[in-house]
Amino acid sequence: MMKFLKMHGLGNDFVILDYREDHVALMPDYIQQVCDRHFGIGCDQLIILEPTKKADLFMRIYNPDGSEAESCGNATRCVADLFMSEAGISHCVIETRGGLLECRRTGDGLVSVDMGPPRLNWRDIPLSKETDTLNLGIKKGPVQDPVGVNMGNPHCVFFVKDVADIAVDTLGPVFETHKMFPQKANISFAQILGDSRIRLRVWERGAGITLACGSAACATAVAAVRRGLTGRDVAIEMDGGVLQIEWREGDGHVLMSGPVAYVFEGHISRPKH
Repeated sequence: MMKFLKMHGLGNDFVILDYREDHVALMPDYIQQVCDRHFGIGCDQLIILEPTKKADLFMRIYNPDGSEAESCGNATRCVADLFMSEAGISHCVIETRGGLLECRRTGDGLVSVDMGPPRLNWRDIPLSKETDTLNLGIKKGPVQDPVGVNMGNPHCVFFVKDVADIAVDTLGPVFETHKMFPQKANISFAQILGDSRIRLRVWERGAGITLACGSAACATAVAAVRRGLTGRDVAIEMDGGVLQIEWREGDGHVLMSGPVAYVFEGHISRPKH
């Protein structure tokens, strides 16, 4: 049996396995079972903690379909809080496939992650052909002309009049697998509520609709600033709650702050190979 921990950030939930001392190979069918909400524990992503010499720990991220993701902002905050609690510190560095992420506790009890600078070149998203990432030019039904942003993983952000009118479950998978995105993409539908507030719903690549998505919130804030729709410090309101995002002008880094929650812990059967 293996010990696991269940955590969430604004309802974006994770099963966390600690492999820093005992590594176990995971196959896609086992990952799918763990993530399944009927036959497993149930989560938006399965998180594996691994040792690394580049940071305090390495965080590996698996989607419910068994695919591996490069970055996950909400999971980073959860893992950072877990590590800082066990180490008795207020600052740490988490390594992901998307890069090194500096994390710290803020004075208001939240966890802040420096997601680094966004990548805005078409090759970095990546896109299948040279395209202006501020105006991708693709459309379907009521949505059109999104913005492309890479926040450690690929994002496509549509700005809409009323996000409540958007069939996220229908349009999300259409654009996730669009030929424009050779590595697929996370699809966001954003409604501007004011100069410092955005309503957001997200279809996550490999996971579907989630209550919150940290990297998508960051990508949306960047896209809104690039379009001249908001200021650089915005509250992103998602189904599970609010994340505060700041795209710093000085170094161009994106900071994400929000709460984390511990749900429960238990044991799960080891994979059989």
